Amino acid sequence: MTWTPKLVALDIDGTLLIPDFEHGFSTEHVTEPVADAVLAAARAGAHVVLASGRAPLSMAGVADRLGLTALVAELTGQRLHIVASNGSVVFRHAPTEVVHEVTFDASEAVRTVLGHVPGAAVAVEEHGIGYRVNRLFPPGELDGEMIICDIDEMISTDVSRVIIRDPDSTSEDFVNLARELGLHGTNYFIGWTAWLDLAPEGVSKASGLEWVCRDLGVDAADVLAIGDGRNDIEMLTWAHRGVAMGQGPQVVRDAADHVTGTVHEDGAAAELRMYFP
Repeated sequence: MTWTPKLVALDIDGTLLIPDFEHGFSTEHVTEPVADAVLAAARAGAHVVLASGRAPLSMAGVADRLGLTALVAELTGQRLHIVASNGSVVFRHAPTEVVHEVTFDASEAVRTVLGHVPGAAVAVEEHGIGYRVNRLFPPGELDGEMIICDIDEMISTDVSRVIIRDPDSTSEDFVNLARELGLHGTNYFIGWTAWLDLAPEGVSKASGLEWVCRDLGVDAADVLAIGDGRNDIEMLTWAHRGVAMGQGPQVVRDAADHVTGTVHEDGAAAELRMYFP
């Protein structure tokens, strides 16, 4: 390889963490080969940036358990850049400091979706605390505290991200629903299960990473990105080298420059070791 990435953007669930596709959340465990490969990239001088649909509170915990937070502080004296909430939030850690946030009026989109899926659970992020929700989500799906609120109260002000979840539907149901509704003025991402993330229009992991690159003085031509979900497509097509995990949906694999092994095969480690042996 004559090209070596200066910045490595890594999805979390399905890339670093092995997911439970049936229930829609991951084990909070990174295999030793994957953890070693991620830390090797950081030791080699690459900026390692976690980029996920998760909230900052959850992502900070993953970075800590991975050993990335402590290693970067030790090597550089600097804090990690982390792209959260599908690009709506960029923060530095640790300590956690939100340095960039994009918000939007989600009221119309939320009411439109609930008009078609009236029994859905809705959540709005509360940074550093958890989520305001109209009803409790299934166990294990949200980190932090769940604060029961009225829907109108939840969407009365601009937000950075809204989650809509219906345990009685499938991911394909939500793909079809989102296409049917259009959801003008928002960007949306579908999870493994019937999980719909609403974000500001034009916002994605790619836009969050662009902000980080400007802050660090890195070009997209120097970025390697690895992910497995529909919410990774913009990131994979934006980066110089976008790599899809082997178990990702066909639409994600089609968007990538390369397909590595599955998360069960430590596919992220195989890709990283090509540049950081």
